[in-house]
Amino acid sequence: MSAVRVYKALRDRIVRGRLAPGARLIELELADRLGVSRTPLRAALQRLQAEGYVLPCAGLRQSRLTVAPLTATDAQELFLVIGALEGVAAHAAASLSAGARRSVASVLCETNDALRHAAAAQRPDHDRLLKLDEQFHRCYVDAGAGDRLGVLYAAVKPQAERYERLYVSLLTREIATSVREHHRIVVAIRDGRAQAAVDAVQANWRNAANRLSAVIANVGELGEW
Repeated sequence: MSAVRVYKALRDRIVRGRLAPGARLIELELADRLGVSRTPLRAALQRLQAEGYVLPCAGLRQSRLTVAPLTATDAQELFLVIGALEGVAAHAAASLSAGARRSVASVLCETNDALRHAAAAQRPDHDRLLKLDEQFHRCYVDAGAGDRLGVLYAAVKPQAERYERLYVSLLTREIATSVREHHRIVVAIRDGRAQAAVDAVQANWRNAANRLSAVIANVGELGEW
């Protein structure tokens, strides 16, 4: 297994909570579990550390890593950074021709309606909620982002998935609020109001960060108990 595949396998386990926040990562155990040598494993762990998924264990002489905790501070920073990047894309999407804007807005509206219905289900499917929310944001990012912005976004956005999964599981009732915030994004892009689109996108991510941070503050930062 290559270092890239090892990275993806470990990242998926971290994002989905199979490697819990605060869990110690022991190379020999991981190598045995994944059936790989320690060379690609170490390369994968270095990448995960660079992206903030894992951290060195505090106070240990030997080099040991742990899965990074889920903290209110980190959630705030990540969501605000993503909001800033998506705001640039939304500005560009709202600056497209009228026909292109209507096309983007139509897809956004359809996706947002699906998200609203999914959140109102008696037993909401969290994976579906996450997928629909991702599709909503991805629509205007793909419509407005250039190559350089796309590279930056692709590097940062996956790092927030752990928090987004936590959001849909702990704040399912707040999805309706997100849907209303999404609607403001749709209208601004459809009407060609570029600055309003930026403001709506950034407000959506800022409000989500505040809502999630409040929950984390109440239950305790995961991985630091």
